[in-house]
Amino acid sequence: MARKHWQTWGKRLFTLAFLILIPALLYLLARNLDWNEVRQSLLAYKPGTLAIGLALAGCSYLTFASYDLLARAYTGHHLPARQVLPVAFVCYAFNLNFTTWVGGVALRYRLYSRLGLDTATITRIITLGLLTNWMGYMLLAGTVFALRLVELPANWAVGASGLQLIGLVLLAIAAGYLLACGFAKKRTWRWREHEVTLPSLRLALCQVVLGASNWALMALLIFWLLPGEAFYPSILGILLISCVAGVVAHIPAGLGVLETVFLALLHGQLAQGTLVAALLGYRTLYYLVPLLLAVLTYLILEKRAKAMRRRDKPA
Repeated sequence: MARKHWQTWGKRLFTLAFLILIPALLYLLARNLDWNEVRQSLLAYKPGTLAIGLALAGCSYLTFASYDLLARAYTGHHLPARQVLPVAFVCYAFNLNFTTWVGGVALRYRLYSRLGLDTATITRIITLGLLTNWMGYMLLAGTVFALRLVELPANWAVGASGLQLIGLVLLAIAAGYLLACGFAKKRTWRWREHEVTLPSLRLALCQVVLGASNWALMALLIFWLLPGEAFYPSILGILLISCVAGVVAHIPAGLGVLETVFLALLHGQLAQGTLVAALLGYRTLYYLVPLLLAVLTYLILEKRAKAMRRRDKPA
């Protein structure tokens, strides 16, 4: 009991340290920023550039929504894709902007239960989605880190060798998951109150490919908004690092975390004004625009659910 108490307080202190550290670092990095350069970089974006950026964001959202189609095959429920994809889209947009517990968990339970799925099935959908996302992350991050494709500042604590070691560990975990799905005789595993039934190897391979594709598309959007001298594998690696920092910090939308990590790791490689403009463009195209569409979609789903309840209510 005492150990659990210390673990809880340790997590809170760690999160608090991040909440203090991130704004402080962001201030130090941005205090000498030329905001006129940022403004000029934003105004320089052509409509075609923004349209392609929006298309990349749309491809990423469709890829993420497809996690729930994999979950349909995994759980065996029979909801059609026309019902699954809007729910997954809404949940992803809310998840990105308002944390996992709001979009990834609470909203999924609400929307899927209204479509007739039971709690156990919804829990399995959420579990498979998390595995898909993070196994794809591990494969992609493991490859990028192991090959030393991210150019780190000389004074960075982890160092190139440390990051390479982390990459090898991530690759080992992803490979272990695939091997377990393909060859493990014990298919159901329990950890504390959680239970996971391993999918087939074919489904697991689809998970890893979809998960990695989504992360790659997110990085491709940032890369597209940056000038030509940017190196895509490096942008991908920095995005993957920033996302873990955002998860640890528990800040909605990783606000400030993404910007701090990019400004710190690309310092001296790209003009800061241009980089900030690209990140603002990314925030708009990947967070704000989809959120507005998700709110409208959510209202439509709620309206349909009320209409279904009235229709099914006995006279």
